[in-house]
Amino acid sequence: MAEKNLHFKDRIDAGKKLAEAVLKYKGIKNVVVYALPRGGVVIGKEVAERLGCPLDTLIIKKIGHPSFEEYAIGAVSENGNAIFNETELQNIDKKWLENEVEKKKAEAKLRRELYSKNSQPISSKGKIAIIVDDGIATGLTMSAAIKEIKSNKPKKIIVAIPVAPKEIVDPIKKEVDGFISLSVPEMYLGAVGEYYDNFDQVSDQEVIKLLKP
Repeated sequence: MAEKNLHFKDRIDAGKKLAEAVLKYKGIKNVVVYALPRGGVVIGKEVAERLGCPLDTLIIKKIGHPSFEEYAIGAVSENGNAIFNETELQNIDKKWLENEVEKKKAEAKLRRELYSKNSQPISSKGKIAIIVDDGIATGLTMSAAIKEIKSNKPKKIIVAIPVAPKEIVDPIKKEVDGFISLSVPEMYLGAVGEYYDNFDQVSDQEVIKLLKP
């Protein structure tokens, strides 16, 4: 049972707690942890090590509103699997959106090259895919991540995160085979970082280091 307002010291603390919550997948064949960079990789490293399974990244880029980039209206994977806030799309120029999607896809591919160097992404086909991040706010990024994994026909999709707003939980549960959130606050504080004592930005160099076997 998720606590309503659990706080974490930092991402490592959250990752260790989350790893305990998914221990039933330890020792099972074909389990892969897919972490959303950058912060989710810190969480994913703890989970993957505890389960003794591979860790890979799932690169999703947010699409910001043309008038206010910080306000997300969608998210897209490196392979073009996208999710949008349909209400916001009504007043968005279609050509602008098409260009923005292509731009974000290209950015995601560049980040993949940076993180993976010469190694190929781990296919989720036939696997139990555990998607992790440091938390969920709007749900757009996670929904795009789920869509990306689904396109590869996994055996199961499990979403495991430290914190998610109550109103996001049920819609995401319907998209996956299993959903675990350590904290589900009824009154969400507006940002994932509010649930951490230390929520420093994670650098690309840290991600590269964490992804080394």
